[in-house]
Amino acid sequence: MKKLFAVIGAFLLACSLPLSGAAAGKQVFSDVPPSKHFAEAVNELAARNIIGGYPDGTFKPGNSITRGQAAAIIAKMIGLDTSNVKGQKFKDVPASHGFYKAIVKMAEEGIIGGYPDGSFKPNEPIKRKNMAAILVKAFDLPRSADVKNPFKGEVGITNDVLVIYKLGITSGTSPTTFSPNASITRGQAAKMLAATEQVMMKSAVTVKAGDLGWDTIESVIAGEINPGVFRAVEVKGKKDGTQDEVQLFPIKEGKSGIAIAGRKADNEWEIQKYYVHVKKEGSELRLTLEKTDESLPTMASLNTKYKTVQNIALAKVDGENISDNVKIEKTEYNFTYIMIEKPGEYIATIRFANGEEVRYSLSAFEMDDSFFYGTSAIELGPADFFE
Repeated sequence: MKKLFAVIGAFLLACSLPLSGAAAGKQVFSDVPPSKHFAEAVNELAARNIIGGYPDGTFKPGNSITRGQAAAIIAKMIGLDTSNVKGQKFKDVPASHGFYKAIVKMAEEGIIGGYPDGSFKPNEPIKRKNMAAILVKAFDLPRSADVKNPFKGEVGITNDVLVIYKLGITSGTSPTTFSPNASITRGQAAKMLAATEQVMMKSAVTVKAGDLGWDTIESVIAGEINPGVFRAVEVKGKKDGTQDEVQLFPIKEGKSGIAIAGRKADNEWEIQKYYVHVKKEGSELRLTLEKTDESLPTMASLNTKYKTVQNIALAKVDGENISDNVKIEKTEYNFTYIMIEKPGEYIATIRFANGEEVRYSLSAFEMDDSFFYGTSAIELGPADFFE
C-alpha cells in the first residue's frame, strides 16, 4: 500500500491543493460535517496527510476532478514510466501541457482514451463511470461482475460500475441511480479511494510469484470447485508486463479451489494448488488459502452410443473388484458418466438393456494443474480383452 499512499498524495498535487492533517474522526474541514457520507473518508485521508484543504479551512467536496488530473493520478498509481514519452497523441495536449507525459503514456497503454475528433479535453471534469474504470484498472479489481444491475434505468452503466458496486466501493448516488455521466467530486473521489483501499487491505489476498520462488505466473485455473465463492484476478508486473501475482477476492461463504502455474528463473514449470476458504467474520468476508496436492473424485465418461444402460461393474485391471453396480452420475447424449475415486487402470463392464455386454478400458491419472483426475476410456473388443 505504500505506492497507494504516494499516489493519493499525487491526488493533491494534481488538484493543486495544500496539505492539512488532523486526527481521523474529527471535523477537519468546515464544509465537511460528520453527517456527510464522505466525511469519514475525507477526515481519515487528511489525518494521514494524503489529502488537504484550502487555506480558508474548507475542503470544497463538491469541486470536480479533471481528466488530465485523473491521468496523472493513475499514471503514478500503476508506476508507468513516462520518462521517454514523445510525440503529440492528442491535438489539445501539447508537450508543454503539465500532464502531457501522463496523458500520452496512459493513452499508449490503453488505460484512458480521447475523443473521435482527436482531442483529450484534459480540463473537462471526469465522469463517475470513468472513475469506476480507473479504479478497476489501477487496483486490479475483478474485470467482471456477476451481479444484478440496480441501475437499469440509466444510460452509461458499464461493467466497471457494477464491479465497484459489487465490491461495496460505492452504492451509487441513490439506491437506484449511479449518475454515470455526472462529474466525480472531490468528496466522492475521497470516499471511493478510501473504500477501494479498504477492499484491497481487508478482503483481497495476493499470491505473488516471488513468494512461491517463481519468476512469473503463467496461468490460473479457478472455479473447478464450487464456482462463485471467490474471484481471481491475474495481475501483470508494473515494469515489463509479465504476470507476477494473482489477487483473490471473496464473493460468498464456501470452500473452493485454485491451481496456479508459473516458471522459475531456470524456466522450470511449477504448479501450486490451494483450497480457498471464505468465511464471514462480523460483517466482512475473510478469505484464507490452504496449500494442497490432493485430487478429488472425478466423473469419467463412457461412450455408450445412445444405448440404454442397465448396469455398470467396475474392477481394477488386476482383477480387484470395485463395485458390481456403479452409480450412474448422469447421461448426456451418447455418454454415460460414473465417478472414479482414485487414479488407476480400470475395466468397466456395461450391460445394456438389450442384453449386450461391452467392456471399456478406463484410465484415471493425476493432473498437477487441476483438482480433478484426467480420464480416458476406450471400448474393448473381444481380442483386446483376452490378450
